[in-house]
Amino acid sequence: MPRVELSSGPVDYQDTGGEGPVLVFAHGMPMSGTQWRKVVPLLGGYRCVLPTLPLGGHRSPMKPDADLSQAGMARILGEFIEALGLDDVTLVLNDWGGGQFLVSQGRAQRIARLVLVACEAFDNFPPGPAKAMARVTRIPGSVWVLTRLMRLPAVRHHPGGYGGMSLRGIPDDVLDDWFAPATHSRAIRRDFAKFATGAPGRRTLLAWSERLREFDRPVLVVWATEDRLMPRDHGRRLAELYPQGRLVEIEDSSTLVPEDQPERLAEVLLEFLADTGAKPAARPGG
Repeated sequence: MPRVELSSGPVDYQDTGGEGPVLVFAHGMPMSGTQWRKVVPLLGGYRCVLPTLPLGGHRSPMKPDADLSQAGMARILGEFIEALGLDDVTLVLNDWGGGQFLVSQGRAQRIARLVLVACEAFDNFPPGPAKAMARVTRIPGSVWVLTRLMRLPAVRHHPGGYGGMSLRGIPDDVLDDWFAPATHSRAIRRDFAKFATGAPGRRTLLAWSERLREFDRPVLVVWATEDRLMPRDHGRRLAELYPQGRLVEIEDSSTLVPEDQPERLAEVLLEFLADTGAKPAARPGG
């Protein structure tokens, strides 16, 4: 897997390559690009780039002084896009919504479109049960305990946690992969805890959200009708907040729409890209 060295540390990534328009996919905590494993193969003609951000599922720790707060993570994502020289980017988010703060942080120059798929928004950082996890991770050694608990089926598949993020259920091998780095590395657990506790207060989050009105480029908001973590009303509010926002609701899905409804998600994503001038590259012999 290729790697780029950023000011905060190394970031591994996947890159399908090609001459098509660039789509950058971010992920949740402590996930990785495998969150999009069902969707990317449906996007022929596009260059899909999937960084493994330091949200706890990354393999190489960041520098000890790295800023892994919500704003810091947005800046890491922006620096990653700059380091790869990517322009006219369609940024796709699911679960983690902090990538929107590229706008608030003044780092959205290379972003041509946003696709917000059932993600954190407004003051919902972190959402629901993750708020309790954030409080717990302030306790030394708590992330180590959490990784051990996640080995238990009753914990990892509990509807109040990761079990509630997908109506279909997240496969055990995928969950194992997501939690393996923090299970085996103290430095990764340090990064995990820094991010989990790095959300600012409600007033700051809402102030940052107001600045999202400055993003005057196309925005697709895709919301899941059976999501327990991301309030359904947030989808409508986000689509109204962005000057060029549009909302599509997907039924029979929870937060991880790429897991529950990958075909439908790819369909609405491709339609949005075509409508906003990001048509796929012609295939050889086509």
